Amino acid sequence: MFSVLITLLSIPSILHVARTRHLYDDVGHFRKQHDHGIPRLGGVAIFVSFTITMLLFSMIDKTLPISYLLTATIILFIMGMKDDLSGVHSSTKFFIQFIVATILVTLGNIRFTSMYGVLGVYELTYIASAILSILFIMLIINAFNLIDGIDGLAGTTCIVVNGTFTALFIYMKHYELAAISLSLIGAVLGFLRYNLTPAKIFMGDAGSLLIGLISAIMAVKFIELNKFSTVHEPDIYSAPALAFAILIGPIFDTLRVFTLRILKGVSPFTADRNHVHHRMLKLGYTHMQATIILAVVNMISIGVALSLAHLGNLNVIIIIVACSLLFNWAVTVAIRTKERSQFALRNLFV
Repeated sequence: MFSVLITLLSIPSILHVARTRHLYDDVGHFRKQHDHGIPRLGGVAIFVSFTITMLLFSMIDKTLPISYLLTATIILFIMGMKDDLSGVHSSTKFFIQFIVATILVTLGNIRFTSMYGVLGVYELTYIASAILSILFIMLIINAFNLIDGIDGLAGTTCIVVNGTFTALFIYMKHYELAAISLSLIGAVLGFLRYNLTPAKIFMGDAGSLLIGLISAIMAVKFIELNKFSTVHEPDIYSAPALAFAILIGPIFDTLRVFTLRILKGVSPFTADRNHVHHRMLKLGYTHMQATIILAVVNMISIGVALSLAHLGNLNVIIIIVACSLLFNWAVTVAIRTKERSQFALRNLFV
């Protein structure tokens, strides 16, 4: 509640500054969905709300070094703000993300220590663990950045993801970790008041990179706390598969567009309008409808993973991927059917 309040009180002032200084989104870009300038400074409110709430309530958990977490968020926020205001080269963005992930993994020891039997691999060496963890954190950071393409989607996905982690951490009696997720949920809920259609403000990179970072950290901690050992029985089975299902929306969309771009012979970082949310708009759905549909699909994936946890990590991951491919195929069929119908109507009138 405190986090929500800070965001709600911050955004009107941010909107005033944006209007006064003409700090608007680039409406001329081919990927933009709006025909008028909208500020991209919502990430400022999210960051300030999250950070103040964390510090004010002293959310210190021995399993998560808050000092390194806040250091990482501040670095990422500064880079995101610069990108929102004047732009940052992609190579610089990836370098800063690498630095942030390395701080968390090496200094904060926030990392995977096992593959949990996926592909038959269990314990990891420190080097393999660090590399895997850094790549995972960078993937999730960028995945949330890429889905921030229509009103409300990144924020709603953040609430679904961190809401699930909150419930799981409470069940596991790790209340400090649950509070961190809740702090982010509150900040984003206050932001969504101004971001749902018609959007008055965007979260920008400063916001999307932050929620990606926190979501990645929560995923790593959730998986590690449910690790099998000779002295520890996990509270939740098939935790890696469940974490994968929780994050399936951003992960699947990112891997899908990267794969298609590579197959076309272009850079995977080339911007286009082939994301799942763009394809939903092609079907005629509004921003709100597309956001709700994708959130529901995400929640269904989580439900499937929870109900099938007894099948083991690899089997559940395969099922989740198959369901995602099936959904993507259904969207493709629907788009092609609509395009054929429109083509037939045009020929009829001609």
